[in-house]
Amino acid sequence: MIAKTNLLNIIGGKNRGILANETEKQAILAAITTLEDLNPNPYPLEFAHLLDGNWRLLYTTSKELLRIDQLPFYKLGQIYQCIRVESQRVYNIAEIYGLPFLEGLIGVAAKFEPVSRRRVNVNFERSIIGLQSLIRYQSPSEFIQEIETGKKFTAIDFTFKNNEQQGWLDITYIDNDLRIGRGNEGSVFVLVKT
Repeated sequence: MIAKTNLLNIIGGKNRGILANETEKQAILAAITTLEDLNPNPYPLEFAHLLDGNWRLLYTTSKELLRIDQLPFYKLGQIYQCIRVESQRVYNIAEIYGLPFLEGLIGVAAKFEPVSRRRVNVNFERSIIGLQSLIRYQSPSEFIQEIETGKKFTAIDFTFKNNEQQGWLDITYIDNDLRIGRGNEGSVFVLVKT
């Protein structure tokens, strides 16, 4: 599909949006909108097999995520969103790199609830912030397994009170390996299945 190839080409080299200037951001948003209009699965939540799995972030307009790259001595590494449809859970994981042996990790666990054929409400339940070495982080899948067993980590590890942190996400495009979402704060997310 030409529109998909065009989007992937235009976001290539933009470091998830960190390196995109205003003109490039507008061109990227236009390419995203074009692809959304061609969504082969307009009701994404009816295609759970496509949604389920581990996704890596390619591009976002989320200032909250991109701001992580501005920490002194640190750079934003890979960002994952791992969706477990059967248990209605989502895990956001950001790897942070910088000084040797001081690589960091930010993880957030949440529960989601479908409220339409393309929108989910998200209730954040737990946040884990710490050093990869102390958490013994190896991969998103292993980290999620440990979270699901209830493991407490040597990190800043806390739970949110009910409804303290919530939002919603519209899935505006999904195929076998690419997903686009728009969040309640106006942010856009482009992710590839890993």
